[in-house]
Amino acid sequence: MIYAEVINFGKKEGGKIVLPKKVFEAEINPSLAAQAVYTFLSNQRKSHARVKTRSEVARSKAKWYRQKGTGRARHGARSAPLFVGGGRAHGPTGRENYKREMPKKMTKVAFLSALSAKAKNKEIMVLEGIEKIKKTKEIAEILKGEKGPLLLVLPRKIENIVLAARNIPGLEVIPAKSLNTYAVLRARKVLIVKEAISVLEEQWGKD
Repeated sequence: MIYAEVINFGKKEGGKIVLPKKVFEAEINPSLAAQAVYTFLSNQRKSHARVKTRSEVARSKAKWYRQKGTGRARHGARSAPLFVGGGRAHGPTGRENYKREMPKKMTKVAFLSALSAKAKNKEIMVLEGIEKIKKTKEIAEILKGEKGPLLLVLPRKIENIVLAARNIPGLEVIPAKSLNTYAVLRARKVLIVKEAISVLEEQWGKD
């Protein structure tokens, strides 16, 4: 069984909790988890880069110098990619498609692998009683001594916690249903609100 430390906001006692086996004790597959990260990052990439071709640069299209008799190589125009200030050959057009796809079964295995690795390394903590938090300093008190990046997983979007946590550097807040492999692996520690464990088990624990 895999245990996680419990932090109870407003109370001194904490204790431990047993994490669901199907979600936090899956087989760890580093290569598949890495593939999921590459897929996620590639899908976030936008095609902004664009360069001009030799027909678009602002240079004269007239023949640079005569064809024969100079002892030099033959050239047509200074807008050729060969010259400084000329156009770019085979450069980015701004229409590149970086989208990748990953089968659902592989995505699931990668995600459970990431959570299981965190659980095995004791990098998961469970939070209780934080629903009433309204101030940044209250969340900062819970995280005292923890170094980022940190990930706080909520059972759903809780507005007061989102607002209280947004000024804490290195802390990312995400609902359980939006959790992904990249977010889990990027975090040094994953803080999961106790109710969010049920959401994860329902979404990812089915055979």
